[in-house]
Amino acid sequence: MSKSTPRRRHIRALGLLTASALTVGLAGLVPANAAEGGDGLQPLKTAASKPSFKAGNYIVLLSGKSASEYTGGVNGLAATKPAEGRAFLGNSKAVAAYSSYLAKQQTSVAKQAGAKIQRSYTIASNGFSASLSGEQAANLSTTRGVAAVVPVEQRTPDYKADAENTANFLGMYSKHGAWSKDGGQANAGSGVVVGDIDSGIWPDSDSFAGDPLSAKPSGRWGATMDPLGDTHMDKSDGGQFNGTCETGEEFTLDDCSTKIIGARYYDDSFVAGVPPEHRADTEYLSPRDGGGHGSHTASTAAGNVVKDVSVDGIDFGEVTGMVPGASLAIYKVCWEDDDEDTGGCYTDAILDAIDDAVRDGVDVLNFSISGALATVIDPVEIAFAGAAQAGVFVSASAGNSGPTASTVAHNSPWLTTVAASTWKNFDGTVEFGDGQKFLGAMIDGTGVPEQTPVVDSVDLSAGDDADAQICGPDSLTDDSATGKIVLCLRGTYARTDKSAEVKRVGGVGMIMVNPSENSLDADLHSVPTVHLQSTDADAVYDYVDNTDDPTAALLPGNQTDKPSAPLPQVSGFSSRGPALANDSDLLKPDIAAPGQTVLAAVAPPSNHDRDYDLYSGTSMAAPHITGLGALLLSVHPDWTPQMVQSAMMTTAKPTKNDDGSDSTDAFAQGAGEVSPRGPMFNPGAFVTSTARQWYGLMTDQGYDTGQPAVDPRKVNIPSMADHAVTYSTTFVRKVEFMKKGKWIPSGDVPGFDVSFGRANLMATKSGAKRRVKVTFTVQPDTALNEWAQGSISLKNGRKKITMPVALQPVALKVPASVSGEGTDGSVDVDVTSGTTDDVDLTMNGLAQADSAEGSVDVGGADGYCVPVSADSTVYEVDLDAVDDTADLDLFGIPTDAGCNKAVGTTIEAATGSADESFRIDPSDYDGLGAMFIEVDGYSKGDLGAPMDYRLDVFDVNPDNQFGDVTFDPNPLSVTRGEDTSYTASWTGLDADSHYLGIIGYGDTGLTTDLRVTTPADAASTGSNG
Repeated sequence: MSKSTPRRRHIRALGLLTASALTVGLAGLVPANAAEGGDGLQPLKTAASKPSFKAGNYIVLLSGKSASEYTGGVNGLAATKPAEGRAFLGNSKAVAAYSSYLAKQQTSVAKQAGAKIQRSYTIASNGFSASLSGEQAANLSTTRGVAAVVPVEQRTPDYKADAENTANFLGMYSKHGAWSKDGGQANAGSGVVVGDIDSGIWPDSDSFAGDPLSAKPSGRWGATMDPLGDTHMDKSDGGQFNGTCETGEEFTLDDCSTKIIGARYYDDSFVAGVPPEHRADTEYLSPRDGGGHGSHTASTAAGNVVKDVSVDGIDFGEVTGMVPGASLAIYKVCWEDDDEDTGGCYTDAILDAIDDAVRDGVDVLNFSISGALATVIDPVEIAFAGAAQAGVFVSASAGNSGPTASTVAHNSPWLTTVAASTWKNFDGTVEFGDGQKFLGAMIDGTGVPEQTPVVDSVDLSAGDDADAQICGPDSLTDDSATGKIVLCLRGTYARTDKSAEVKRVGGVGMIMVNPSENSLDADLHSVPTVHLQSTDADAVYDYVDNTDDPTAALLPGNQTDKPSAPLPQVSGFSSRGPALANDSDLLKPDIAAPGQTVLAAVAPPSNHDRDYDLYSGTSMAAPHITGLGALLLSVHPDWTPQMVQSAMMTTAKPTKNDDGSDSTDAFAQGAGEVSPRGPMFNPGAFVTSTARQWYGLMTDQGYDTGQPAVDPRKVNIPSMADHAVTYSTTFVRKVEFMKKGKWIPSGDVPGFDVSFGRANLMATKSGAKRRVKVTFTVQPDTALNEWAQGSISLKNGRKKITMPVALQPVALKVPASVSGEGTDGSVDVDVTSGTTDDVDLTMNGLAQADSAEGSVDVGGADGYCVPVSADSTVYEVDLDAVDDTADLDLFGIPTDAGCNKAVGTTIEAATGSADESFRIDPSDYDGLGAMFIEVDGYSKGDLGAPMDYRLDVFDVNPDNQFGDVTFDPNPLSVTRGEDTSYTASWTGLDADSHYLGIIGYGDTGLTTDLRVTTPADAASTGSNG
């Protein structure tokens, strides 16, 4: 193909601006006349200011290692990172000294910006929180030693609020169940401390009863508390817990005990941001639980055995946590108020809680709170890496945005991400007057046994039909449903709020229907309720709306001819993969556990005066894994968090599909449903990742940790994923075998042939480590661009470990970029094919760069206002420092024409490298007319300061097409499983220029950048780059 060559464009430049003009923000920038002889880009000499930062509360992360990571190197300060399998000594002199060193560094950094530290983090992460002006945040973002400046966020618990118990379903009562491994149910977890970062605890609940604390040692583990509330207990692993019982509203020292061995709360951001009149009436500025969520998760993980539990007249029998013998340490970070934009769980409080929990000496941490979806470079995720390195097992909820794909949160390999599953069918039946029957979920044991008039809630509307359809509070006319069953649609409001509204207007029952695929939840409703699936919606509404005098009965149990749902199944609300983070090459969630309709302790004032209530959510699933992690550490105190993760994942069992068959959907279930039986306690082998890999993954994802980058596929976790397989893909997993003998590998992934580097692996001794190499080859007829899921296993006699696998075959794998030189030239491009086809090659470009050469001092900045064409398809800015040992940073702010108003947030390219670059898709920004570009001098290199650089701006659009570009051959004939290549050639480019073009590959959506540099003198032959 060929392109015409128009006359080179010239950028309209801005005149000189003072530093003060820039600091007032983009509105202060006024276009000036073009400079004389204004070829290329003309700089605005400015101060290093980032006008996009707003005033607010921020978390500032520093680049130095936290105490949990520190291996020595600072003069006079001993290493504080624990040896593998050893406890982190949070109260040691070494940790205190190193924490003091970090705190002084933090104070120095904050002082440079004129900021006052609110909270300091030194244990699991290294940083501080502070209230900052926009200018202070901007200045800190470019301060030496600052890794990130991140706004404080409010996150939400992962639950859907409102034995029969899950422990019985998991087989923990059985002869060979989990409790049999640790001294029986009541003693399970004794000497282990379970930390819960949540909304606090209701200490009056029977689930949290314990012996009082005093200066005199109490119980098996010598628990004590001094008059100031400092607590202590010995632990079963030989370590110690040293915490605090903080007092506050309706929480005294008497509320701590041998069960609640520590209780802290973090209310700074809540108090600062929420006036008293907007705080929930049931909220307490203390560790006391205001909403019930924290009590529910804490009791699910480590609640006492409580017999004969009855709720609203329904007998549920025994309620128990996974480790009734364990102690609890509570860290309250979540708060209730009346504004969805405030309250919730503040990230600065969460970081403080993680620090305290690790320092105190918890063994496991439960985190049933939402998290980042698209990145592992998040302050909370990074802090959990520090906790895991300190030997703390972390279990986190996957999120409640299912069944939509790519909604899973907490995608870091150092924590265990938990999906929610069903464990019991609370069946209920709707029987209409014409004989139709529909199976749903119902907790009520009586129902509405007689045929009773039924009405669509919209027909009872008090004015807002949309609100009436979902039975929102006060949406129905008073007394309009007297003696009737009301049909309501799920959504917006809590399910139990809907039945409360039905009862308010006189209704005697409710039929609730899902508007789309979701879970069926048996809640404790105000009136008998059957919850139906969306597949029944059309038939149900058709009968109620189009039948004269429709009637219905609500019957307990399954009264239809349909079988009850197989158990367990992944709940509809449970968030799914593939993960948005890590290019989908790190499989999440990790595992599934009961999370739907779980009965546990709550805070009565905010839960209809109930001591126990049914909640659903991945919030309820995570504490099952937390508690089981505590149980494993009680039995095996020398295990690491990753050994616990491996043992659970590799011995998990498949959840079920609707037809009762075993599921292979790893994006829903991870490795499967946790199975706390014998194999989990003695799996025979471990597949564990390392801290070096975690921090390498962070580097790979753009957060410079000082560790070499590690591809997500090379992190040694007990699962495998690859989002782009052409012909084949190979994984290597390092396995530590605890059972001697011959281990035989096998695997099955539909659409792939599975082969192993060795037919068997010999473990000559316990603890032997071997590398398992497995290759997956795409079969000829396998559908492209569709994920295939299966597993591999290693078996030695009765021992067997299994790892889930998810692979996506694609048509082509092409290089991200190739480069060449010369006004005329060529470059060969290598292609790997997963199909046999002819592929049309296309070119968008070559676009000529508008360039500037400049110099900047340390702490200085050059600013440029550069137009973006209306039909731009790709816009890229490249910064090249002359001195490769210097550190320059690059920032861009998408603006309107003339750089007067921002139309997007700041784009940062601020690594430790001398060279930086960023690219945008202009169609992502409404009103985009220009880019404000800033080059900052961060630190000088070997050549000193000022630091010389070249800036290139590529605006790929139809009017910026240079030279004649051809491909040979075109189309490109590709054969499945074979490597091939083509030649991209160009002629007629201007000398002394840089060019960028985008090569396309038919309808695959794949592209390769073609970069060409031409010398100042004469043309030269191009070459591969």
